[in-house]
Amino acid sequence: MMIGIIGGTGLYRMDGLEVNETRQLDTPFGQPSSPVMLGRLGGKPVAFLARHGLRHHLLPSEINFRANIWALKSVGVRTVIGVSAVGSLREEIRPGDLALPAQYLDFTKGLRAASFFGQGMVAHVSSAHPTCAASSALLARSAAALDLPLHRDKTYACVEGPRLGTRAESLWLRAAGADLVGMTNVPEAFLALEAQLGYCTVAVATDYDCWLEDPAQHVSLEQVMRQFHDSLARVQRLIARAVAEYHDDESRPCRQALRSAVVTPRAALTEAQRAILDFLAS
Repeated sequence: MMIGIIGGTGLYRMDGLEVNETRQLDTPFGQPSSPVMLGRLGGKPVAFLARHGLRHHLLPSEINFRANIWALKSVGVRTVIGVSAVGSLREEIRPGDLALPAQYLDFTKGLRAASFFGQGMVAHVSSAHPTCAASSALLARSAAALDLPLHRDKTYACVEGPRLGTRAESLWLRAAGADLVGMTNVPEAFLALEAQLGYCTVAVATDYDCWLEDPAQHVSLEQVMRQFHDSLARVQRLIARAVAEYHDDESRPCRQALRSAVVTPRAALTEAQRAILDFLAS
């Protein structure tokens, strides 16, 4: 069992990843955003997938999140580390800083397929704790060993995009309790939970969104890309260290997420639905 890395804006391949195989996979929910690269990072097996595609051709709402999570699990991934560019809604989280979201506020608009369930198969998975505490602790230990500052236990507000937000929205998200704002972690985090995978994101603060008074501090794509690129070396060092220390733990709560969550009797499911459920619960 291994870590799967989902690369966000600007991260289309991990440095140091010795790719042994590239698989273009099909899933019951279509094709993932990119082929899955399988290889070794520091001698440990990993899988890598580019969230927006290798040419960055997918808007946040066009990403096939279900296929991405399914594809990673199908190759043996049991823990997912996402990498995401975010705007900071707190002065102490400065552009260039790294943060680990622990909670999510979902302000997407129903354009994204948000669950593996539906169409005659009902489940209600608890998302009180949507991220994997063990994975977060692993990343925190790795950051400390590398002397990398890291903000923990932050709340990420996911918006639809693709436009950047208004100043009123930025101020409103701050008031709602969000620390970070981005466009891609929902439904990714919740689908990983439905698939009983540990999930944690390394969020790279690239800007202060647009809540500050100074217009020079308001987010622009140029600023996002420049700051994310400047932060990539630290992100990759952090993930490489975490990969080196990783081991799967079947007792993690995320690995038991479907226990007692499925409502529809198994006898009422079609053969195809039972196959989906068995895969998610494995």
